[in-house]
Amino acid sequence: MNILEVSGLVKRFGGLLATDHLDLSLARGEIHAVIGPNGAGKTTLINQLGGEILPDAGRIVFDGHDLTHQPPQRRARAGLGRSYQITSVFNDFSVLQNTALAVQAHAGHSFRFWRAAADERQLREPAMAALEKVGLADRAATAVGELAHGVRRQLEIAMVLATGAKCLLLDEPMAGMSPAESEAVVALLQQLKGDHTILLVEHDMDAVFALADRITVLVYGSAVASGTPEQIRNHSGVREAYLGEQEIV
Repeated sequence: MNILEVSGLVKRFGGLLATDHLDLSLARGEIHAVIGPNGAGKTTLINQLGGEILPDAGRIVFDGHDLTHQPPQRRARAGLGRSYQITSVFNDFSVLQNTALAVQAHAGHSFRFWRAAADERQLREPAMAALEKVGLADRAATAVGELAHGVRRQLEIAMVLATGAKCLLLDEPMAGMSPAESEAVVALLQQLKGDHTILLVEHDMDAVFALADRITVLVYGSAVASGTPEQIRNHSGVREAYLGEQEIV
């Protein structure tokens, strides 16, 4: 059964058709990757799913609820968790404090109480559980500013998990990483696979083909192909879309 159904999604910016009557679905527990050349509309799509921008037409139905015109906070409370290409954390706070703040924000509490967030059991317990999942429990007291880039991305995934998200929208989690850091995040997402539904926007083709159950290829806002990794690997149209930019091997 699908947890996310996108149908006929359209987004225009002036004369640019960034999302062109797009249909997309996510089954529960799968990792569905969205790939495509630069300017294909991948981030515009994930921004519409997260509620940062609203579509001009079409529907977004998540877990049986129509979220097409709902703001980001309503989507988050419905179970859609969003991460970003650029990490959004507080460098002077500890790993645990950042994760507890994510729980606090999701619950709708005021940020004026941030100093006590990591000490409150209702915030600390889900935060520590999320850190355990991503392998950062032993670094809970470490200031985020001391973390390597790849570890910061793991923290951001923990912050999404701590909100109890049913579906993770991950926008280029491997961006700017070394090969070793990418391998660590791939291993983390493989551990989450099955227990969490993940929509993955990613340029790292090695990571995509290692992780994805299904892949959708966007070109000029339109899905030119969708299928298993093997089907996409052998799709001549996909190779044409990537000609001159990146070969899929």
